[in-house]
Amino acid sequence: MTIDPGVISAEMVAVHERAAAEIGPLPDATLLPPAEGRALSERVNERWNRDLPEMAGKSATLVPADPDLGSADCPLTILSPSQAAGGTILYVHGGGFAFGSSRSHERTARVLAGEAGMDIVLPDYRLAPEDPFPAGLRDVVACLRALIAGAVRGLGQAPVLVAGDSAGANLALAAILHEQAQGRPLPAGALLFYGNYAADLTGDSYRRFAEGPGLTTARMARYWGWYAAGRDIAREPLACPLAASDAALAALPPLHLMAAGVDPLLSDSVALQARLAGLGRTETLDIVPGVTHGFLQATRELAAAREALAAAGAAARTIIKNLETASREEAHHGMVDNIRR
Repeated sequence: MTIDPGVISAEMVAVHERAAAEIGPLPDATLLPPAEGRALSERVNERWNRDLPEMAGKSATLVPADPDLGSADCPLTILSPSQAAGGTILYVHGGGFAFGSSRSHERTARVLAGEAGMDIVLPDYRLAPEDPFPAGLRDVVACLRALIAGAVRGLGQAPVLVAGDSAGANLALAAILHEQAQGRPLPAGALLFYGNYAADLTGDSYRRFAEGPGLTTARMARYWGWYAAGRDIAREPLACPLAASDAALAALPPLHLMAAGVDPLLSDSVALQARLAGLGRTETLDIVPGVTHGFLQATRELAAAREALAAAGAAARTIIKNLETASREEAHHGMVDNIRR
């Protein structure tokens, strides 16, 4: 792997070099049989999940299968910070729709829980290629519905946000679009980190960072191939959210958008923010310079990762605060209208 220190920050270079020295040369997990690649990915991710931040509580539960929705039993891990500001975040892990788990992203989730002051719920949704689109999405939707309804054991009724990184950001946004189309209650907002939102891999960043470091355009193509399983999903908004209509995107709840500066997927976040801006929405895109795809895993070693999650935690609190303010104002206007009648 060749790293250009003129593009990547010195701190990010050091993280890559330390990881390579500790882990050693490894095969490309996407070229192995899926189960072997998944096991290798889990082993590599153990490195990023040492010295976990303390939580006030950690528990496990299950969202039962919903035959009408087509979801399966979905295990959940619940992380509760010591300082709770109120609210719950459904955090959908990344991994190209095929790899990753609640364990691989636990440190990232714990840091975000502390920064937001909110419970974090990590679902172990079904993975491709054994369970391609829309299996994992249906599991995420089922978990989102259960949280919004206050039906998850161990959690009370609270405002819900959805978050995700990489393929998890895709699934988080797709879950909102799914529920929007069904006319069902939506989360208060979303935190979307370096997501892949379209199967078109021709954007500028896919060319500029085609060979990584880390994620490559070829690996992303293999992930999409596993997820699509031979289907043409390029115009399916629930697989490729950038294919959503203007009306659907305009009606989304507030979004916090973040991308890595040295990442094949950067073009997707740029395109999403541009679509939103063209519809009159006010979301900005925070592009973290000098870091590579998946950098949020490195909170133990990388200041940029900790700072990005602190910004996301602050954004989550702002979304909840604005929601509560709007609810109070609506209630006040309702009282005034009743008095006038």
